[in-house]
Amino acid sequence: MSQSWTPPPAGGGSVEIPNYLVPSIISVVCCWPLAIPAIIFATQVNSNVASGNIAGAQEASAKAKKFMKLAFIIGVSWWVLVILFYVLVFGIALLGSATR
Repeated sequence: MSQSWTPPPAGGGSVEIPNYLVPSIISVVCCWPLAIPAIIFATQVNSNVASGNIAGAQEASAKAKKFMKLAFIIGVSWWVLVILFYVLVFGIALLGSATR
């Protein structure tokens, strides 16, 4: 019994799953405690695709996207609040010094 092996068709088996690695790395500037899990999950996507674990790659991609978005939202919100606080404090200080 001779069996001949034929390779899978080219391009038919490749799955393109976004890994969100670059935005995850950039989100370190905004909120690093949430950016670290985003980077970890983003790095797992390509290795899961390479090993054929498509469900694991999709799950890691979804988690990386979730943590990356949370890092951006919380980080930007935090910086907006800090800037508003300083504007308020300096505004009150200027008003107090102008009345003397």
